[in-house]
Amino acid sequence: MMSRELVDDRCTPNGHAVGIILKELVRRAIKIVRSERQAFEVMQKAGYGGDMTDVFTTADSKAQEIYVRSIQECFAAFSIVAEEGAFSKAQPDATNYFTIDPLDGTKAFIRRQSHGVGTMIAMVENDKIVSAYVGDVNTQEIYGYRPGSSNVHRITEFETAERLSYEGKPLSDQTVLLRDPPEKYSEASRRLLSSFKSYEVEGGSIGVWLARLWKREVAAAILPPGGETPWDSTPLQGISEELGYMFLRPCQEPLGWESCTPSLVKHTFPRQHDVLIIHRDDWKSSLLNMSN
Repeated sequence: MMSRELVDDRCTPNGHAVGIILKELVRRAIKIVRSERQAFEVMQKAGYGGDMTDVFTTADSKAQEIYVRSIQECFAAFSIVAEEGAFSKAQPDATNYFTIDPLDGTKAFIRRQSHGVGTMIAMVENDKIVSAYVGDVNTQEIYGYRPGSSNVHRITEFETAERLSYEGKPLSDQTVLLRDPPEKYSEASRRLLSSFKSYEVEGGSIGVWLARLWKREVAAAILPPGGETPWDSTPLQGISEELGYMFLRPCQEPLGWESCTPSLVKHTFPRQHDVLIIHRDDWKSSLLNMSN
């Protein structure tokens, strides 16, 4: 637990201490989710459209309880925006808060998949994402960065920390990652696929999904239109931007793309366009001429 002076709202939290706490919370969430894999209860909840089409489990609830209890004890001046229950709506004027996705990829968890299950947390201070961590429940790896650091690390279950960095290669030799089959995307996205050697479609946890880009297993990722939520968007935006990735959306021309730097959101809203996530150096060297 942090010392009293670190939780006082008149003091700036120490970045190293914050990083230690957040990584430990992710580890604890991973542990509780893994312990629930053989015996859990499934309940319905409202989806993006308001109808009862989504689900959550006792693993979601127990993991969120771990996050919420510790944040309230260690960061008393911060609000919480979390996926489950009463915390799903943030205070409109909050500038210091945490976002929590206790179990990212609930349906993959229910299917007992060996991939695509995660947990995520992000810290926002003065309306800036200062820290974010994504945990892979199955591999027990953690990706993220602490306040005051520009380095993003991949931490294995054996406590080995690897600094993630950009490695550029021709896009024609690389793969682009999708969430849905190509027909679910815009014409601009479908045409863009021809710039890459291949594409892969993968669902489940969006945090674990995008970690494949951060690790450079793929060169770009494209999101289809869909619901945007603070507990998903905030940690992914924070880590991606720290690593030098940019966000683009199709513009009027069939092959055109324009920057769409995400704004911090505290509520769920529908996003009507595709989003391309690609490193700025790849975009400048290989794709910029295609948008002209």
